[in-house]
Formats: sequence, C-alpha cells, structure tokens
Amino acid sequence: MTHPSDDDASRPFLDTTRAGYDVMAADYDKHFRHELESMRLGRAMLNAFAEYVRVDGAAPRPVADIGCGAGRVTAHLAGLGLDVLGIDLSPGMLAVARREHPGLRFQEGTMTALDLPDGSLSGLVAWYSLVHIPPDLVPDVLAEFHRVLAPGAPLLLAFQVGEGTLRLTEALGHTVALDFHRWTPETLGSLLKAAGLPVRAHMVREPERAERTPHACILAHRPA
Repeated sequence: MTHPSDDDASRPFLDTTRAGYDVMAADYDKHFRHELESMRLGRAMLNAFAEYVRVDGAAPRPVADIGCGAGRVTAHLAGLGLDVLGIDLSPGMLAVARREHPGLRFQEGTMTALDLPDGSLSGLVAWYSLVHIPPDLVPDVLAEFHRVLAPGAPLLLAFQVGEGTLRLTEALGHTVALDFHRWTPETLGSLLKAAGLPVRAHMVREPERAERTPHACILAHRPA
C-alpha cells in the first residue's frame, strides 16, 4: 500500500489546488450542480466505463472517482450500480460531497500517492482532475493508477483539449491560484500506453456554452 509522503504534502501545486477548491467549495457546488445533466457525450462515456467494469472488472472490488469534488460523478456511478469510492484532496469539497450524498463513501487523498492497496480497484475515473497535475508528474500519476487497478480494469479520463496551461487567479468570486493543464488525446494516449494502460477509445467534442476549448474523454484499461 502506498501512503501520501511528506514530499507529496509539501508540493506547492497540491497546496494551491487544495486551497482554491476549499475556498470556493460551496459556490462551486451551486454553480456546477446540474452540469453533468447537460453532458450527454460525457455521460455516454461514463456509461461505457460502467459497462466495462461490469464485464471486465475484478468484482467485488470497488471503483474510485479520483478528484471527486462535490461527488456528482461519484453519485452518477453509484446510480449505474457500481460500488464507488470518492477521493479528493480538498476537505471543503469533501464536506459538500458528504452532505449532498450521505449514503456514499468519500475520503481525503491525492492521486500522486493513493492510499489504496495494489490491484484493489475494478475501475478508476479521473473526471477533469488530472488537469491539475503538472505535465512532468503525469507519468508518475498514471503509474499510480496502474498500480491500484486490478488486471482487466478500465480507466476513464476527462480533460480539456489543447496545449499549454491556463492559470486562474479568480473563480466564482474567489481569489485562487489554479492551473489547468491541457492535453491532446494523442499525447495523453502515448503516456497511458507507456504506463501499461493502452487506450480502448477516445471521444472529442466541440466547446459548448461558455467553454474555452474542446473537451475529451479517454477510455483505457489495465490489460488482464
């Protein structure tokens, strides 16, 4: 089992990401509460992920929603019949998740060092959460995903498409310091393959509403 290390706890991007989501947790939940309902293609990818868990996952192991925030995707996966655990580094967001979804399990943690045993998950979702990891650390995070996934288990990533980094210093009326690192499916797919998580499919859609970039999902897996 891997536990969060002192090095992880001291990394500035973890501190600033945690602080940003803590300060805007209540407003974030109000603003994005119904967002998943309008994401038809995103929900389709979550449904496909759940189907792969049921067919190829290593039951009765749970799935994990890494970077779960207020727990909307966690709840959606539970509604699809999965045994799901939500993990987030922000205590403020987790407080909202526990209040809104009292029947579900949530715990504090970081994807850089998951407090989970090897091979303990039958699936893993990182829904717009990998975007906060500096690009040079993403291979380490994908290796961590590989470690906790059981053979045959699927992995679903959602992210903004593009190159470079967007820095937000204000969000929902709060002062923050949040970095959003954009990816192309091809680049992220290559990193997944190198981590032993080959891609099954990817989906790219055009920007909708006030979005700045196209959005994408990648469905990968740890081979059996």
